[in-house]
Amino acid sequence: MKLLAVETATEACSAALAIDGVITERYSVAGNTHSKLILPMIDGLMTDAGLSPSDLDGLAFGCGPGSFTGVRIATGVIQGIAFGLDLPVVPVSTLRAIAQDYFDHDDGHDVAFVAMDARMGEIFWGVYQRNAQGNAELIGNEAVIPATAIVFPDLCGIGIGTGWAVYRDELTERLAGRVSAYETDHLPRARAVARLGEQGFRDGLAVPVELAMPVYLRDKVAKKESER
Repeated sequence: MKLLAVETATEACSAALAIDGVITERYSVAGNTHSKLILPMIDGLMTDAGLSPSDLDGLAFGCGPGSFTGVRIATGVIQGIAFGLDLPVVPVSTLRAIAQDYFDHDDGHDVAFVAMDARMGEIFWGVYQRNAQGNAELIGNEAVIPATAIVFPDLCGIGIGTGWAVYRDELTERLAGRVSAYETDHLPRARAVARLGEQGFRDGLAVPVELAMPVYLRDKVAKKESER
């Protein structure tokens, strides 16, 4: 299988190409230049692999949550390619991609408490467990929520994500005795989106392009000053 994946929901911008399970990636912490970088990243990956877009079997993208603009960039790019080539798409949670990349590159923990800074005094929150196949499996629900109000299972693990830098005290107090360490520098990567996208195709989770939609979690993308 040949699958293209993109992830632009945070300050990290990346694209990845999976060919029969072998994944190559281009990645940059790019600030606000994702719209300029993502297409050249895709073109470079395809050129290096000697492929044309018509050689692809499917697509995957980080569907959020994350920055409104960033999530829209990934969605727009994938929708454009999918419409043009009539390709199926697997939407992949940005939080799940963070957990998956940790599980793929660290054997120290099987549970990840993922927290991304969502601004407005909240975090994007999800708890993932490594399953028997090595894939990140969601426990409970993802949410946008104050750090002091998180819901979590009766498990121990590691905290990962930018939310741990901003709300370290609140999260460690709430998860007292359940988190042995935390790492704040984990950002979502397209290589994890590609891995989960391949699994999604095997599990029958691919959707037509018109159903490949972004996920914001927050009802209001922007709030008035008086509402914050």
